[in-house]
Amino acid sequence: MAAEGEYESILCVKPDVNVYRIPPRASNRSYRAADWKLDSPDWSGRMRITAKGQVAFIKLEDKVSGELFAQAPVKEYPGVAVETVSDSSRYFVLRIQDDNGRSAFIGVGFGDRGDAFDFNVTLQDHFKWVKQENEISKSAQLGDSGPKLDLGFKEGQTITLNIGQGKKRDKPRPQSTGGFGLLPPPPGGKIAPPPSSGSSNHNIVPQTGSTATGCLLELDTSNSNTVVQSNPSSDLWGDFSAPASSVPPSSSRPQDAANWIQF
Repeated sequence: MAAEGEYESILCVKPDVNVYRIPPRASNRSYRAADWKLDSPDWSGRMRITAKGQVAFIKLEDKVSGELFAQAPVKEYPGVAVETVSDSSRYFVLRIQDDNGRSAFIGVGFGDRGDAFDFNVTLQDHFKWVKQENEISKSAQLGDSGPKLDLGFKEGQTITLNIGQGKKRDKPRPQSTGGFGLLPPPPGGKIAPPPSSGSSNHNIVPQTGSTATGCLLELDTSNSNTVVQSNPSSDLWGDFSAPASSVPPSSSRPQDAANWIQF
């Protein structure tokens, strides 16, 4: 039975249920609803399924007053307390008990198959939960009573710890040549030599005064020309506003001025 102090929960309520008196079973064959007087039920009311602990109670109560007509305690399902009939899924046989422990078998039936299905599933779910609770409690008991691993030190047993005595690997440092570090030359790169002052490809054009009109470039076969400016204050490119024909001839101009082009 349920232990004292446990609360009672409602699992299912069906408002319409019929109760039948059934003849005693003469053999081991299953019950048949066709043997009952299905057209004239002996009692009609509501069914309420409750649970208190691991025990389920099927209570038949009056629809209006809620007075208890009979109840069937169920400790396992399927079992003796609730049995199905062989010829219908809407009828069951219950073993009811009174407060004095006397028991009797009655037949109950539902007018709707959905109500019968709910009745069956409610009992299955409750005892599935009961089975899980029993397995958990057994596992807990086996865990407490099983052998425990002794991790304590025995008498005279010691342990040695080496902390901070491991060898450290020194990472090789890059060797410095002193001073600022210079990047190595690119692979395959070559540094061009400085231009020679005596090269025949460079031409020096002197500029005598500030009235010079520009730089003269010699049109020869060479590709590089050097311009030397004698007066730092004069313009490198000369005065572009005056046309070349208006520049007066200078006495210091070389004799081969016809070979030069004025800008």
